[in-house]
Amino acid sequence: MTTNGIHSLLRASVAVWLMLIMAAVMTPPVLAIDKAKTVERMNDSTEVLQEIMNIPEEGIPEWLLEKCEALVIIPGVIKAALGFGGRRGHGIMIHRLDNGKWSSPSFVTITGGSFGLQIGGSSTDLVLVVNNERGYRALLGNKVKLGADASVAAGPVGRHAEAGTDIQLKAEIFAYARSKGAFAGISLDGSALTNDSEANTAFYGKMVDYKQVLNNPTWPFPQEAKALIDLLHKYEGRN
Repeated sequence: MTTNGIHSLLRASVAVWLMLIMAAVMTPPVLAIDKAKTVERMNDSTEVLQEIMNIPEEGIPEWLLEKCEALVIIPGVIKAALGFGGRRGHGIMIHRLDNGKWSSPSFVTITGGSFGLQIGGSSTDLVLVVNNERGYRALLGNKVKLGADASVAAGPVGRHAEAGTDIQLKAEIFAYARSKGAFAGISLDGSALTNDSEANTAFYGKMVDYKQVLNNPTWPFPQEAKALIDLLHKYEGRN
């Protein structure tokens, strides 16, 4: 083959590779989860919060929801071992913006750690109430170790729970766990809370920056999250 022929072949090969690279970049990622699944997760999270608040003497105090910085709801966390051991669950996180409104939801995953020997069910509903800006900023890391990057304590329960306790001043996050309708002991040390980018992409129809979703007051609010926000407004005395 002549030199010109070799050069032509190389140019053709380079052109083919460039076309393949461009196709890969421009092709939307194939997701293992679709939007319907993320909407179902949103609805399940709303249902979990409603059911917990329906037990006023044992649920999350309303004053805590009124003052919290952020909220993480993870329905149906599945345990990997009997009584103790690793767990995994998928849920949502919302943030109270500077203007007092709630942000659009961002999807999260929790993995690892023990949720306490007291929990006897096959799955556990988990709610994390973030008390302050420091706790919220810790959760903005793409992979947060609960108990290490952010302090976690069992939250006070009942409408008459005192609002000025020492634990409120020290704990960045209050945790509530419910199994088979009953509240249960919880230990989250070592569990990792991570951004679920695949679910966010499915829900919003494009790749998004989860920090923008949680922090940008101009981010378009999805209709699918309205029921959750309406529920929070109810317990915050807004309607």
